[in-house]
Amino acid sequence: MFVRANNLTSYVRLDGPPGAMPLLMIHSLGTSGAIWDEQAASLAGPFRIIRPDLRGHGISELTPGPYTVARLAQDMLALLDHLEVERVHVAGISIGGLIAQSLAAQAPGRVASLMLVATALTIPSAESWIERAALVRREGIAPVLDMALSRWVSPAFLDHPMADGLRAMLARTTPEGYAAGCEALAEADLTETTQRLTVPALVLSGERDVATPPAAGRALHEALAGSRFVVLPGASHTPSVEYAEAVTNALRKFLQPETEDRHEAGTAMRRSVLGDEYVDRAIARTTPFDREFQAFLTRVAWGGVWARPQLTPRERCLISIALMAALGHDHELRVLMRACRATGASPQDVSETLMHTGVYAGMPAANSAMRIAKETVGREPSELQD
Repeated sequence: MFVRANNLTSYVRLDGPPGAMPLLMIHSLGTSGAIWDEQAASLAGPFRIIRPDLRGHGISELTPGPYTVARLAQDMLALLDHLEVERVHVAGISIGGLIAQSLAAQAPGRVASLMLVATALTIPSAESWIERAALVRREGIAPVLDMALSRWVSPAFLDHPMADGLRAMLARTTPEGYAAGCEALAEADLTETTQRLTVPALVLSGERDVATPPAAGRALHEALAGSRFVVLPGASHTPSVEYAEAVTNALRKFLQPETEDRHEAGTAMRRSVLGDEYVDRAIARTTPFDREFQAFLTRVAWGGVWARPQLTPRERCLISIALMAALGHDHELRVLMRACRATGASPQDVSETLMHTGVYAGMPAANSAMRIAKETVGREPSELQD
């Protein structure tokens, strides 16, 4: 379908039932939403897949450059508004991953999770992107075809029909749209904004990706507190095509974790929220009597509910604080209030949560919880003791 939003006519592919949780998939430079075909076919059903062609790409409208990543993210937000989508999972490849990060920074309440594939906080170098933009404006797409394709897939894959499809996508990209995308990459550095994000995230890097190598993916992972990092063996810069099954499985595992993965995911989530020191002490205190209970708690609570990407750890922490306050579970309340710092929740967030608790669960419970909050949230972490 074609959509008019943000003064742009975009082509958008929609797959999956309208009532399912939306999943926005953003493509890379010089391609189109078709590079997500395999993932869309597999994930449509549990999810409503939204695949737009970027400005000047695929069969979306061309507008003069230069573009910025922030502007391209605003295109995505306008599209979501048009489709009446309030909350969405977002996946992005290469520049699509930068756009996804910018979207989450501009509208954090609307992004349920991020899946960032073959991307980084910044993709150097600015000079090479500016030079490439000038070359394409001067001579068209032809001079970059072989160079780009050699980075996108492995040499062994170049004879595959899907590689021919990638070449056709790039060849049909408008020179201005491609050049303007190069200029967006030249100026993009998401380091400052991305490290403030608290949204659940998965970072996928290709082992043989020279454009955004695993080291760049690891830096992105480290900037995103609590994120997961996976290196795809043998993969280059467009793994959604050449390594479609591996990418699909990684996305599904992140969005719908299997039971056997929940203990590992739960341990990682518990540590990211409560901190290594607290979890290490809890493990040291475990005895044969409560070992199975602790494993159950880790698997079901932390690996099941807390690891679900529909709510951020910050949102889950504040909900849990309200519940513990209402139920009078003071020990758990103290633990969660200390943990709220790691999830991005501020003392003001906790205060507001307790005001809400007072309205719906009673002033005595909220008043008691506020006393605990003053003893914990109002202090520096170094002052807090069990």
